[in-house]
Formats: sequence, structure tokens, C-alpha cells
Amino acid sequence: MGVADEADRRLHKGRGAVSNPAGRFESKQARSWDDGWDLGEESLPALETTITAEPAKSIISHNDSPDIGFDRSINPYKGCEHGCIYCYARPSHGYLNLSAGLDFETKLFYKPNAAELLEREFRKPGYQPALIALGANTDPYQPIERKLGITRSILEVMARFRHPVGIVTKGAALVERDLDLLTQLARDNLVGVGVTLTTLDPALKRTLEPRAASPASRLRLMRLLADAGIPVRVMFSPVIPFINDAELEQVLEQAAAAGASYASYTFLRLPHEVKDLFREWLETHFPLKATHVMSLVEQSRGGKAYDSTFGRRMRGEGNFAELIAQRFRLARRRHGLERPARTFDLSAFRVPDAERTATATQLGLF
Repeated sequence: MGVADEADRRLHKGRGAVSNPAGRFESKQARSWDDGWDLGEESLPALETTITAEPAKSIISHNDSPDIGFDRSINPYKGCEHGCIYCYARPSHGYLNLSAGLDFETKLFYKPNAAELLEREFRKPGYQPALIALGANTDPYQPIERKLGITRSILEVMARFRHPVGIVTKGAALVERDLDLLTQLARDNLVGVGVTLTTLDPALKRTLEPRAASPASRLRLMRLLADAGIPVRVMFSPVIPFINDAELEQVLEQAAAAGASYASYTFLRLPHEVKDLFREWLETHFPLKATHVMSLVEQSRGGKAYDSTFGRRMRGEGNFAELIAQRFRLARRRHGLERPARTFDLSAFRVPDAERTATATQLGLF
């Protein structure tokens, strides 16, 4: 490793990525370099979070992926201050001419007109309701939601129109803030909340997901939601070989005790820049494990760091991936976390102050 590499990889407290490499669409790159003056190592200035309004032209994104249980989603924010090093959404910052590294965690964008656009969609003649996933790319309950309230404004529209919504988050306090809306939606069988619980170890959480809620806070949130009649899914995601895979059974056990009714998992995904950022993170925080971890990842991805093939990208393949799948199935069954027979009631959808005849149909939860 050269002097420039060392300078580029000094740690910023409370941030997940170790560096800030140029995006894959950039034609130029800049690197720190020791000019030989030997003035001693300067402490890095705090990396402040910047927030920029980015009015949207449309609000509902559509997909045709066979690997996920929804075909439409809303992302209130671009970038995510939680700073999860493994986040598969990091490369999306490249489309903004920003880095998937520290830029993704510190240069954030929000959609101030999200609720207005959503209501406009719901009022279109012929609109047919279907599950909308909230936060499929970045977390809708990341810290800036406290100030901006974009996620809450979207949920207010969902509640008024009685529209089904599925939420995925690593937040806690801000989800509790919206308990009134979530309870209202739950009464009409229109909401499910997936809480990602990657580890029970606070020390690992602080480097893996530095600004997400603590494991204990997420378990408390599950209990709060369950007691309020809101369906809760625990998501052990991602499974990282030799880092958190040993916790699988304990995570499901504690989530079940906290009121979760269903469990799911995904295997570590390292698309585009994420593979290099993750390797840096491993070499910084787990230098003695780094080679073994990446070897197991590649064994589970057909010899590569990532395989995007539908049907394999969420679970991996090979002996290690199959072992994880078997352990997960046994633990899910043991703790009663198999898929519940719940459906969203699409017939509840209504357009306020307008006549609407809704077709009584059902949609599977997640």
C-alpha cells in the first residue's frame, strides 16, 4: 500500500466507508498524497452531512424483478446516513457524479414534493392499488427524516387513501413517532414493517451500520409494533460469512420473542463499487479475517465477488450458501417465523372526496 492509499483510508468517526473513491462514471480521480514535509498526521475534519432538495418528476418506481415481492416502490431519499458498508444502493450515487463511498453517507438528497406527487397518482382515473414498498433502496427512517418528515408525509397520504404499504428500515425512534399512522393502516390490514437486524453485537453494529439504530432499539421497536397489531418481519440481512453468520439462530430467536411473525434473509451482495469498499472495510476492521471472508463470498458467488443473476443474487450458491439456507429454514420453523397467512385488503382503497368503486382483491404480504 502506498502513502497515498494510507492517506485516503483514514477513518472518519461515525461513518461506514473507509474512503471516497470517484464514481464509476467519472473521467478524473483525485487522491491524497504526502508531499514529504513530514508535518505529522493532521486530524481529519468532521464530515458534515449536507442535505439538498431534489424535486421529483414522478414518485413511484416500477420493477419487474422476480426476486422481490413487489413491483413498485418509493424512495423519499437518495443516499443514506446510516452508512451501512454493505449497502447495495451505494453505486446509485454514481448517477449523481458522486462517490459510492463517503459521499453516499454525507451528501443526501430528498424529494420535497413526494406526498403531492403520490396523491396525484392515487387520484388518476383508473389507478389500481397494489403494495408500494417504502424504502426499497435507501432507508426511509434515516436520521434526516426527523427534520424533513418526507416519509411521514407519504404515510399520511397512504392512510387517507387506505393504500397498502410495506416498510423496510433499520430505524427505531422515528418509526415509533409514526405509530399513529401505522396503527391506522393496520386496522384496515394495509401495512407491514420489516426491521433489518444484522447483528446483536453493538460493537459490530457501530462499524457495520454506524448511524443505524442499536440492536436493542430495533428489538424494542418490534415489540412495540407487534403489541400495536402491526405485522413485523425480521430481516437477517445481509448474511456475511465469518462476520455475522454465527448469529443467525440467535437473531431469529430474539426477534420471535420480540413479536416478529415472519423472517427472511439475504446473502451479502457486492455490486459495482461496493465490493472494493467492503474489502477496504474488512482490511481496516477485520484484517485477520479479510481473506477468508472474501474467499467464502466468492465461493458462494460462482468464483466472483458478486453474481447478479435472478434466482441467485439474494441467496448465493454452493456449499456455504446452502448451509446458511438450511440453518435459516430450521431456525425459522423452530421459532414460528414462517410466512403468515396475511394479505393486504386492496378493497379498502378510496379516493377522498370522490366516488370510487374498488374491486375487492387481495395481495400477499411482502
